[in-house]
Amino acid sequence: MSKKIAVVVTNMFEDSEYTEPVKAFKEAGHEVTVIEKTKGETVKGKSEDTKVTIDAGIEDVKPEDFDALFIPGGFSPDILRADDRFVIFTKAFMDDKKPVFAICHGPQLLITAEALKGRDVTGYTSIKVDLQNAGATFHDKEVVVCHDQLVSSRTPDDLPAFIRESLKLLK
Repeated sequence: MSKKIAVVVTNMFEDSEYTEPVKAFKEAGHEVTVIEKTKGETVKGKSEDTKVTIDAGIEDVKPEDFDALFIPGGFSPDILRADDRFVIFTKAFMDDKKPVFAICHGPQLLITAEALKGRDVTGYTSIKVDLQNAGATFHDKEVVVCHDQLVSSRTPDDLPAFIRESLKLLK
């Protein structure tokens, strides 16, 4: 069954951490909606200059419109977590026990949403202490699945495992 996936992203995202999962989600028949501050804007990746046109502004969407949330890494999650609208949006998915997929620096948005206490998680090595301070148990593994809800990975090298486990939760 096709699921609706919200993707929160802004400039300086890690290119492959956006492009590869989104491609896999669409190939599996899921609907992807890219969300940033303003619909129609174009955001750019940090390394390969990937350009993404925004499908919806954060003011135009509600968490209940979606089945899952995807947070690509790079600098994007750190920028987004400074905006309470994205923090509240993210927290709603965790509170409602909907699937959340976060890779690399993606968990930074979950830290700010105070949604990681008691969770098993991984992420980029530089945020390990931040994750632990947020009450999560950090695992240095290619992919960590917590409570059949939260899928997290460390780097682009982990994308095959990240995509595999994310697609499993969407079934």
